[in-house]
Amino acid sequence: MSVEQATRQRSWTRYLPTRLPYAFRSTGVRFSALFAALLAATAAVLAVFLWWSTAGLLDRQTEAAIHADALNLSERFATGGLPALVLTIEDRLAQNVDDDQIYLLADPSMRQVAGNLPQWPQGVSENGGWYELPIERAGIRSLARVERFDLAGDYHLLIGRDVRVRAQLRGLLTEALLWAGLLVAGMASVGALVVRGLFHSTITKVSATASAIAGGNFAERVPLSGRGDEFDQLSETINVMLDRIARLMDGVRQVSNSIAHDLRTPITRARTRLEDAALHAKTGPELHAAIDRAIADLDDISAVFQALLRIAEIEAGSRRSAFGRFDLRKLLDGVVELYDAVAEEKSVALTLEAPDLLPAYGDRDLVQQAAANLVDNAVKFSPPGSAVRVVASATPTGVKITVGDEGGGMPDADRGRATERFFRGDAARHTPGSGLGLSLVQAVAQLHGGSLTLEDTHPGFAAVLALSPREEAAAAGPA
Repeated sequence: MSVEQATRQRSWTRYLPTRLPYAFRSTGVRFSALFAALLAATAAVLAVFLWWSTAGLLDRQTEAAIHADALNLSERFATGGLPALVLTIEDRLAQNVDDDQIYLLADPSMRQVAGNLPQWPQGVSENGGWYELPIERAGIRSLARVERFDLAGDYHLLIGRDVRVRAQLRGLLTEALLWAGLLVAGMASVGALVVRGLFHSTITKVSATASAIAGGNFAERVPLSGRGDEFDQLSETINVMLDRIARLMDGVRQVSNSIAHDLRTPITRARTRLEDAALHAKTGPELHAAIDRAIADLDDISAVFQALLRIAEIEAGSRRSAFGRFDLRKLLDGVVELYDAVAEEKSVALTLEAPDLLPAYGDRDLVQQAAANLVDNAVKFSPPGSAVRVVASATPTGVKITVGDEGGGMPDADRGRATERFFRGDAARHTPGSGLGLSLVQAVAQLHGGSLTLEDTHPGFAAVLALSPREEAAAAGPA
């Protein structure tokens, strides 16, 4: 399709809705019209079936009786000739209790030879043809269904049945079906209005809520009818989505406030140092020292933004492509070895308890950084002479890493907010850090289908990182 054709098609698509009447641009009206059409079509099919099974059945029975008569009379004519045929017709008329049988045997001149019709009806000219025509017998007008048969010798036979009563029955049935059709049309109209009202009510609620949200009222929610139907399920899903959006908006505001608060101090300190060096530095070494200190402050700011970007990248799930098999024991050996010197400097005993081979599955670098963050926190907040234990084990769905210390623990109020970005409890106010360590660990846990649990062990504190990325994690081999 060329660009010009695509442009014309889009233009026509935009133009088409404006040409439709307002009512048919409404989804509720279209659904209600569809409902009415389906109900009317169902009623029409039912009416046709009733007609076929009643009036049609009567017609078929009449035709079958006439065919049986014709076959029998043809055999009599073939075996006994004209006298036998005349005698048979007279016998049948004499024995006809219901007085509904019609016979007329005419000679080549179309004059009556036998039967209960005085003359040959006009218009009955086709051999084997079916006719429904008015007749008069004994001065009484009636309605007959007849069939013509041409016999040898140029004789003509008319066999039929009086169907006046059946015609009256058909008329009553037709009238009843017409009234039923009007009733169905009324019910379809009422049902269509009910369906339209239901759609209109539900969509109006959703539209009103969406308009309120667009206007900045994030507390608005779609009301539920309490019936538990599909509309309530849709409303609940929308409300869950709105709750999620509200939490994300709160998180954005909190992160913005935290960034403004936590980065203001290092930025101000770096500017002050550079300004002080510009005013008072008299030698090159003094100027270089001030610049180095400012660079260190700016590096801290850059590290904060890098951590934020990495958390966002993890939460977006873009790191799943780096999943693979690795040995968690070897990974934790490296982390413990990295922090062993820091722990020894603080007189903290850092130990690792894990199987010699602990298969795991996931992003090795992210798991290593998460474990390093937990060990760093444990060592940082452990008093001298205490111990930090790193315990790793396999679980039915993955692996679990527990990092416990013997420090002062964390208050319940702080533990509930510990994974929020930039949150730092009172005990951490005067220690280095940005408050993003546990946020990153939480993001890594969610990426790997696991969880981060913080427990107060009295004394001490433990962080449990569970990773369950896939079922095959337990069977994965080392990288």
